[in-house]
Amino acid sequence: MTTQAILLIAPVPDALMDRLASGWTVHRLYEQQDPQAFLAQSGDSIQAVVTRGDIGVRNEVLQQLPQVKLIAVFGVGTDAIDLNTTRARKIAVTITSGVLTNDVADMAMGLLLAASRRLCQGDRFVREGQWLNNAPPLGTQVSGKRIGIVGMGNIGQAIARRASGFDMPVSYTSRSRRESLPYSWCDDVQSLAKSCDFLVIAASGGESTKGMVDSAVLQAMPKHAWLINIARGSLVDQSALIQALRKGEIAGAALDVFEQEPQVPEELIALNNVLLQPHVGSATHETRQQMADVVFANVEAFFNQKPLPTAID
Repeated sequence: MTTQAILLIAPVPDALMDRLASGWTVHRLYEQQDPQAFLAQSGDSIQAVVTRGDIGVRNEVLQQLPQVKLIAVFGVGTDAIDLNTTRARKIAVTITSGVLTNDVADMAMGLLLAASRRLCQGDRFVREGQWLNNAPPLGTQVSGKRIGIVGMGNIGQAIARRASGFDMPVSYTSRSRRESLPYSWCDDVQSLAKSCDFLVIAASGGESTKGMVDSAVLQAMPKHAWLINIARGSLVDQSALIQALRKGEIAGAALDVFEQEPQVPEELIALNNVLLQPHVGSATHETRQQMADVVFANVEAFFNQKPLPTAID
């Protein structure tokens, strides 16, 4: 058994775990009965960490891993990692950049269409035999409606391209204006919210964006507008969203992410104007395989002292 060791913070696909275990010693922190005792005993033997974007790695864990120089993330989110700490300790952080873009953008459009056209309700309507005696309720047209996108990175741009195929005028806000893009720019989220029929959240998570969609933003949205979130649950003030939905301040919400996953508030589950998904934006066979390949490539490059394929700054 090699002395090169990896700490796996949370489960990843079995195929990736098998590939990692075939080349290096892999310790699964989530299977330890006493994680603290394990880290105290074995933490100084670990050189690399593999984790998921939604889980990250806490500083309390990193403090017990003095030899770690790589954190390979299965995902693109780094909001659950203290990048100031990793930079100070010169720990490289890699993500599966570029791999999730199409699936997450597809999910955004899928949520938008399913919510506005009441596809889930229509399915139940047929299965429950209601069509035999009643006419189905009307949905809301998507083509030609205004879409506002919060965040214009790779995923935001992919959503915009798909929306353009539905003849939807696209507006956006992000950290900086993208002069090369043919979409309308808004200075802030609240201004964007006022001018759209669908507000899609596609920004990165973290302290700087936490709660950016608050009660003021929700109140700025037209009453017929829908909120779509495929980014991070932390970007939306969940309590404010529940109140806005209850009061009919917006038409509804379609959510793939939540504040405390997998716990979803009963208040959201009870609402009829909400479409809920279990954080499956990138959950396709093709993308999960590509993500696994990227994680493995970064770990392999690290232990072979080669340039990391997808390291972040």
